Amino acid sequence: MPFDPNQMGGLLGGLQAQMQQMQEEAARTEVTGTAGGGLVTVVANGAQEILRVSVQDGALDDKELLEDLLAAAANDALRKSKEVMAGKLGGMAAGMGLPPGLLG
Repeated sequence: MPFDPNQMGGLLGGLQAQMQQMQEEAARTEVTGTAGGGLVTVVANGAQEILRVSVQDGALDDKELLEDLLAAAANDALRKSKEVMAGKLGGMAAGMGLPPGLLG
């Protein structure tokens, strides 16, 4: 099927609508990162926002340890968030017949 530049506007509009829907879904998707065997838990969403932080009493005894655990749990949550969104982008690209990795 040859490329028709006149259809480009419709394709872009559809892509924009799908991206908007995916961003809204991302804001609702939650992932959990943990560190220190569950001493610190961080919940983030697919929009890369930290939603909640939970610290168990045992982590409060050592300030430096707590700081390290908070950073590790936040990084774990954000990594999981990126993985979830990469999967959604890959699925969207495949559904549009685009090459893998083009959107994410």
